[in-house]
Amino acid sequence: MLARMLSGDFPRSRVLTAVLLAILIGLAFAPFIFPGTRSLNVAAKVAVFVLLVASYDLLLGYTGIVSFAHTMFFGIGGYGVGIAMVKMGAGWGALAIGAAAALTLSLAIALAIGLLSLRVRAIFFAMITLAVASFFQILASQLSPLTGGEDGITFRLPEPLQSRLAAYYLVFAVALALFLLLLRVVNSPFGRVLLSIRENEFRSEALGYRVVTYRTVANCLAALGATVAGILYAIWLRYTGPDTTLSFDIMIDILLMVVIGGMGTLYGSAVGATLFVVAQNYLQDLMKLASGAAKGLPLLPDLLHPDRWLLWLGLLFIVCVYYFPSGIVGRLRARGL
Repeated sequence: MLARMLSGDFPRSRVLTAVLLAILIGLAFAPFIFPGTRSLNVAAKVAVFVLLVASYDLLLGYTGIVSFAHTMFFGIGGYGVGIAMVKMGAGWGALAIGAAAALTLSLAIALAIGLLSLRVRAIFFAMITLAVASFFQILASQLSPLTGGEDGITFRLPEPLQSRLAAYYLVFAVALALFLLLLRVVNSPFGRVLLSIRENEFRSEALGYRVVTYRTVANCLAALGATVAGILYAIWLRYTGPDTTLSFDIMIDILLMVVIGGMGTLYGSAVGATLFVVAQNYLQDLMKLASGAAKGLPLLPDLLHPDRWLLWLGLLFIVCVYYFPSGIVGRLRARGL
């Protein structure tokens, strides 16, 4: 049963198994283990970003495609639900229509980008996706009557989802189910073809595989995963806006999470997203305590000031890249720990 759920892709590391179990148990019982609004917000964000990063790893880690449009699909999911709920009311029908419209739009855009752009070299494809994502972000900011502009959209949910507990478990269950689905995709014959394309696209083409077709399908699947993540994030926040879904800073965060966890390992997305989101939310608190403890010492209190948390986060990232060039998951598997 477990082998089927994991599609035969076991962690292959005792430490990694323990870490993944801790993440799963922590998220599954977060409302009871970590009481409080802030802790629950962090847990929900971890669940959403595990799915978001896993869908991006399908592109970068398994197919070798560098795309900067992932946050655009993330935003389409959030705006699809937000606009539908505002225009049609807080009902299940509006939620379903908004989600379906967002998924359809994302699929159409991903298909168009894939068919028209994946024939070019990787750097040109990255630039094209960056231009498309920037255009969509500007569009969302300018269409104020529809999108709320820079202020975004605040909306109500159907009555059962007014409960934070119900909303959290919806987010957690959907994110877990889609993560397992992505795990099945990358361990299928389709996933093995993606790996062969990443390693040598010319040899894959010579073997009879249509590289553009496989890359386009991977691009579409990744876009749909990001869209669902955007839908879940909007449901949790009951709000969507440019800063929460479309910001380029989020794209940089996704790249960092993939690299920290380990590219080409979906388990890396779970580890990387969890570490990054937790550090993002609690590193300042730890630094405040450390700064207070170092009071009276030269320079140290200033270096540990909470306002410098980004500096220390950057240093942690450099250390991770230096000591774990294949990511945390890759390192643990390589050493057989």
